[in-house]
Amino acid sequence: MASRKNTLLPLIVFLLFKLLIVEATTINSTDADLNKGCIEEERKALLEFKHGLKDPSDRLSSWAGADCCKWRGVDCNNQTGNVIKIDLRNNGDFSRLGGEISDSLLDLKHLNYLDLSFNHFQGIPVPDFLGSFKRLKYLNLSNAVFGGVIPPHLGNLSRLNYLDLNGDVYYYVPLMRVSNLNWLSGLSSLKYLDLGRVNLSEATTTWMQTVNLLPSLLQLHLAQCELSDFPPYSNPFVNLTSLLVIDLSYNYFNTTLPGWLFNNTNSLTDLYLGGANIKGPIPQFGVGNLCHLVNLDLSHNDIESQGIELVNGLSTCSNNSLELLNLGHNQFGGGLPDSLGNFKNLKSLDFGNNNFVGSFPNSIQRLTNLESLDLSENSISGPIPTWIGNLLRMKRIDLSFNRMNGTIPESIGQLTELTQLYLDSNSWEGVISEIHFSNLTNLERFSLHLSPKNQSLHFQVRPGWIPPFNLKYIDVSNCHVYPKFPTWLRTQKTLKKITLRNVGISDTIPKGCWKMDIWWLDLSKNQLHGKLPLWFNVAWLFLGNNLFSGPIPLKIGKLLSLKVLDVSSNLLNGSIPSSINKLKDLYVINLSNNHLSGKIPKNWNGLDELQVLDLSKNELSGGIPSSMCSISSLSSLKLSDNNLSGELSSSLQNCTGLYFLDLGNNRFSGEMPKWIGERMTSLGQLRLRGNLLTGDIPEKLCWLSYLHILDLALNNLSGFIPQCLGNLTALTSVTLLPTYVVDPLLHHPYWKQMELVMKGRHMEVERLLPIVNLIDLSSNNLWGEIPDGITDLLTLGTLNLSRNQLTGKIPENIGAMQGLETFDLSCNHLSGPIPPSMSSITSLSHLNLSHNLLSGPIPTTNQFSTFNDPSIYEANLGLCGLPLSIKCSTPNDQKHKNDQDEDGGYMTWFFISMGMGFPSGFWVVCGSLALKKSWRHAYFRFIDETIDRLYVYIVVHMPRLKKKIERIGVHG
Repeated sequence: MASRKNTLLPLIVFLLFKLLIVEATTINSTDADLNKGCIEEERKALLEFKHGLKDPSDRLSSWAGADCCKWRGVDCNNQTGNVIKIDLRNNGDFSRLGGEISDSLLDLKHLNYLDLSFNHFQGIPVPDFLGSFKRLKYLNLSNAVFGGVIPPHLGNLSRLNYLDLNGDVYYYVPLMRVSNLNWLSGLSSLKYLDLGRVNLSEATTTWMQTVNLLPSLLQLHLAQCELSDFPPYSNPFVNLTSLLVIDLSYNYFNTTLPGWLFNNTNSLTDLYLGGANIKGPIPQFGVGNLCHLVNLDLSHNDIESQGIELVNGLSTCSNNSLELLNLGHNQFGGGLPDSLGNFKNLKSLDFGNNNFVGSFPNSIQRLTNLESLDLSENSISGPIPTWIGNLLRMKRIDLSFNRMNGTIPESIGQLTELTQLYLDSNSWEGVISEIHFSNLTNLERFSLHLSPKNQSLHFQVRPGWIPPFNLKYIDVSNCHVYPKFPTWLRTQKTLKKITLRNVGISDTIPKGCWKMDIWWLDLSKNQLHGKLPLWFNVAWLFLGNNLFSGPIPLKIGKLLSLKVLDVSSNLLNGSIPSSINKLKDLYVINLSNNHLSGKIPKNWNGLDELQVLDLSKNELSGGIPSSMCSISSLSSLKLSDNNLSGELSSSLQNCTGLYFLDLGNNRFSGEMPKWIGERMTSLGQLRLRGNLLTGDIPEKLCWLSYLHILDLALNNLSGFIPQCLGNLTALTSVTLLPTYVVDPLLHHPYWKQMELVMKGRHMEVERLLPIVNLIDLSSNNLWGEIPDGITDLLTLGTLNLSRNQLTGKIPENIGAMQGLETFDLSCNHLSGPIPPSMSSITSLSHLNLSHNLLSGPIPTTNQFSTFNDPSIYEANLGLCGLPLSIKCSTPNDQKHKNDQDEDGGYMTWFFISMGMGFPSGFWVVCGSLALKKSWRHAYFRFIDETIDRLYVYIVVHMPRLKKKIERIGVHG
């Protein structure tokens, strides 16, 4: 019996609260004869109030005539005729009211109910005079786009039971704010308070003390209020025992759950702390005071695995009333707790986006009231248990992005209430047949998007099968559906979104399916053939990677709802129809990889929403139309791999919003425009590879602070590499580059595709393109030295300067480029040693220094020990060491060589001295004789006299010499 009373207590309190609200509008007498009608003064006040409003749909057209009590949204007291209620809440039936709120309302002295919610007052402040309605019990200005400081005068409303100032859901930044919350203390009768999306940052340290002064408060809603202080204290400061609902979700508390939540909330039925930046384990407090909880939301926080003890604790409550348990998007791990089976009243269970492992817990089969089960984005393994078919109240199941495998049980077809079934990204196998859908009469959404690496699941239904359901959404990818187009789709009268991607359909599309009223159609990566079909109401059309042929229909200009057109990678030919410029709502045009020819249409005016244009890999010719850059929204332009020619049009200067520009592999000529660096300040990815461009690389490219891909290879560029390349901001540090989201419903990375040379291979880079950092200037005629400043590009991943005429040395500080993975300097005239600092680049995985004039030993530490291919060093006659066969000298060899070099040096200088001394001596003597006649005569006279003396000496002494020789010979 006590358990029953505890269960009914929150319900009784809530019903009493509702009665108080109804009392605000109670007609004091049921006697129709006592109805006095409208008071003239109040009628005039209402008309003046109406005059200040903007009413585009004439919603207040009934505000005419003498009896204002019969006007729409106005209630009067039947006894006195006084206006007691104004309810102009917009429920979506009309345009939203706006304008000004006249103070003529002050003449409504008996007003106790005012609701202007869900209108649009364009940021005007909440009027101060609203604090003067002494009888007011209900005030709702939520979602009405008020702004500025909330007037403290509202604190005068001592009879107020209900106050809702929740900010507008369409604005991410709160429009309203408070300087403090002291005025709340005057609202002594307040039972319901909602200041959600109001900036309370200036009251973040005092909000709890203020709320604690509201003795009658039952519901507290402070979601998205920029609060950062979560008081950790308990009694006597916090006394919230009367509270039924606490909503503090999406604030910035950055703390663990405080103890007062467990000790001072005896009657709490709803606790919402999703996205409140709660971290760490949940404190080990008793959970007895939380046994009345009906809704518990702790999602989108950073709560660790120990927090699962809260679930185990709550499961022990004898009077367990929990209906919603949301712990999604946290750090919970381990196996799913068996205690879940104790929550017999549970209707919604969300443990998605955590780190749970293991198999499906059998205890869940005891949750017979369960309506929604979300275990997505975990690491749950094993098959779906067959008992899933016993949870007959189930409406939504999401098991996507796990590690589940096996066959999908046929028992799932017993869930007659099921409306949504998501089984994406698991490793299913086997067959899905008609039995799986036999009783799913309410199914509206079905998603089975699998990995293309594992296509082991087959659909087997009869060609004439008529499903029991009426789908609104179907997403089946990377499965085997049927070679023929599934004609059962024509029976789905409410179907709006179809994705049958890479499902093996090899057929034409039946004409009956062309008439389906759908807004999303993705049939890409099949083998559909025939003429290109068109759906006139479709907004997102994905037909890429098929075998459609023939020209693009001229009537494509009639698809006025089209936002995305993707017919890439087909066999389409002919020219691009000029009627395409009539599609004013287009975000994306992707006609790439076809056989389209002729010139690009001249008129692109009017496509004001276009963000992505891809005409690459066709046979288009001519130049770039001048009107193409009249599209101010264009962020991605890809015209590569065509036969386009001429100089880069100056009209491209107007493409100031471009982030992605790929004109590679065409025949563009002339100098590279300097205005690219001046005008395209948002450019992050630039590819002009494979053209006929000449001249220098403009230094103004260094102005592009977002540039992280620069590919100018295979042109005829000359001159020096700009020293300022080292100033490219996006490559000098880790930079959060701008992300261009075309539409939240787009999942295809059109503009994120670019063909680059990385690690020596041509690679089609897609999803990783935003984090690729590359400079490729290869195969040009650049000369001079590699600028030292380039070593400042700390996050550069690929640097290719090969096949140029570069000279000088590799920069000594090259080791500072710690992000470098690919480094190619081959086929230049670089000299000197390989800098020792290069061995510190531990991320380096592809290196080519061949065909240069480098010398000295090859480093052997770190990454260099993995470079075993000698071809990366070949044709450098001065290099030695592994992996080359040329050995470097040992220390003894070096000493002997030094001695030889020393002796050789002496001999060298000896011969040099002789060579220099002979001509010097010769010209000193002979030059003097030639220039001085008296010296010459004296010199030759001296020579003659010396010869005569020598002759006389020989004649006189020769006989004596001969005798001496003969005497020596006799004695010998």
